[in-house]
Amino acid sequence: MAADIWSVADLLRGDYKRHEYGAVILPFTLMRRLDAVMVDTRQAVRDRDAALPASLTNRQKPLESAAGRPFYNVSRQNFATIASDPTNKSVVAKNLRDYVNGFSPVVREVLDRFRFDETIARLADAKLLYLVVSRFAQIDELDKLKSHDMGYVFEHLIRKFAEDSNETAGEHFTPREVIKLMVNLLVAPDADADVIAGPGQVINIYDPACGTGGMLTAAADHLRSLNDGAQVFLYGQELNPESWAICQAEMLLRGQQGDIKLGNSFSQDRFTGRRFDYMLANPPFGVEWKKVKDDVDREAELGYAGRFGAGLPRINDGSFLFLQNMISKMERVEGKGARIAIVFNGSPLFTGAAESGESNIRRWILENDWLEGIVALPDQLFYNTGISTYFWILSNRKPAKLAGKVILLDARDQSVKMRKSLGDKRKQISDAQIDHVSKLYVRALEVAGDPENPDHGKVKIFGTRDFGYHRITVERPLKQRFEITEDTLLALTEAKALAKWDGRQKLVEALHDAIGSVWRTKEEATSELLAAAMAGGASLPGTAAHLKAFWNAVAVSDPAGEVQLHKGKPIPDPDLRDFENVPLDEDIHTYFTREVTPHVPDAWIDEEKTKVGYEIPFTRHFYVYTPPRPLAEIDAELKDLEAQIQKLLGEVTA
Repeated sequence: MAADIWSVADLLRGDYKRHEYGAVILPFTLMRRLDAVMVDTRQAVRDRDAALPASLTNRQKPLESAAGRPFYNVSRQNFATIASDPTNKSVVAKNLRDYVNGFSPVVREVLDRFRFDETIARLADAKLLYLVVSRFAQIDELDKLKSHDMGYVFEHLIRKFAEDSNETAGEHFTPREVIKLMVNLLVAPDADADVIAGPGQVINIYDPACGTGGMLTAAADHLRSLNDGAQVFLYGQELNPESWAICQAEMLLRGQQGDIKLGNSFSQDRFTGRRFDYMLANPPFGVEWKKVKDDVDREAELGYAGRFGAGLPRINDGSFLFLQNMISKMERVEGKGARIAIVFNGSPLFTGAAESGESNIRRWILENDWLEGIVALPDQLFYNTGISTYFWILSNRKPAKLAGKVILLDARDQSVKMRKSLGDKRKQISDAQIDHVSKLYVRALEVAGDPENPDHGKVKIFGTRDFGYHRITVERPLKQRFEITEDTLLALTEAKALAKWDGRQKLVEALHDAIGSVWRTKEEATSELLAAAMAGGASLPGTAAHLKAFWNAVAVSDPAGEVQLHKGKPIPDPDLRDFENVPLDEDIHTYFTREVTPHVPDAWIDEEKTKVGYEIPFTRHFYVYTPPRPLAEIDAELKDLEAQIQKLLGEVTA
């Protein structure tokens, strides 16, 4: 079906550039899908519209009732009639506009986002409108596709358009099997719980970067499979107008209750004050938020009264802004609580030093015991990147057995090679693997505690504080000798800090005869340098700033030199400064005595610079050492290859 629709591009070549095809094909696909679905009630809607009083301004509800769905079209046109007269192609634009204007308001808004009226005018000017409408009229069975399959159609088309315009296709959608696994992990622990299975359940789901809505609809379908009596409401926000329009149209086709908003989730929160039971998202990796920095900064100043109170990440990666936004919308524990699933690359696991924005956000999440688990996924799963990705699963109602604990699950080997790659996507997760990983996550504690289990090495359980550390600053004393060399005098001549000191040139001239002198202590150096300066009619600098610049030129770091003191305490050498990360629950002085003192006995901790940080070094916990092959084996292989090459060369020569 997607290939059939894509063939319309053949008509556009020459009059449209490749990256412009989407502005034509996507809205026509939407309309043709709607047109096919409306066949059974089209005449009933027309009859109801004709029967309503002309004075009635709000006709939407009775017409939706006649249509049996939340959209309708009162026009006498359809795809079969718009271009029905090949001898009079000039009326196609008129018929098509009449058809568009006959749609219910929400559909017209969707088409407006595609600037569809401009598309009609351009196609008409290029004498392509009749051909395009006729081609779409021939595309059958769009009404028979389930929403899931129609999602595949749209995703295939969007990927093609994104590739042709050098856009990031992955910003628009997520592979369906990845969504399925994500939804399973989000919902699996609740499958038999009252929050899903209980009678009369009302479940609200939210995605702050919903794209074409694939995650939302997959979550809704899964929840209904667990409880067909549940009322599921879908809420989402999307920045891209075309993706928003497709998502909105699919919600209409499904008759789905909820609300999809257009706008930037960082700067234009369309769901302020709303709370949700389940949330999931695949935000674009490494998205820069410079354009909305002022808005984000203003909200961050509100502290925890806003969405970004825990801290702000680097300007070139807004991943943690999405997550903080979602956490702010968790249904309160006093109600039903909430669960969150989000796709990240590796950066949010460890980027940012202690007390940086990222570290503080991780600390906030872990100290509140919201992080339930992280699942490492295979690489090459996504259309626009081959990098490794991770599911983060969070909840404010973790089961008692997981209180204070975090699951790390390594599912990087759970994939199969695709017969044909799609962009950077060369692997997919099979249904059997999805089922396996889902069950493994639910049984994580059991598997981690059973060394005999074949998946034991794939699951590890940590305490939330295991990811915290104290970053201590290790100082060593500044040791120096003092000397006068040609380089010393050049440094004095060029020192910016001495530029406005009138006595510099005289001092340099006075010290010229002292070239080659070396002193082991500052006291000796001071005495002799002062004498040399006075003998030459000069003096040493009188202000603290000038004097500091003078000693910076004269002093030389020397491990065997004199320890420099200030008010009786050693001055730290910035070039020897080092840092150590000490596990949060270990005493820093015990650690220092064991790990540092034996190697550098004169070192000390600068207590005032100690910071608290949090990171999740996932791969470190699942690293498997593979020893190198024996040299004899490598040598034998090289000799075999050499023999094969010699044989081939002999055949060529012969």
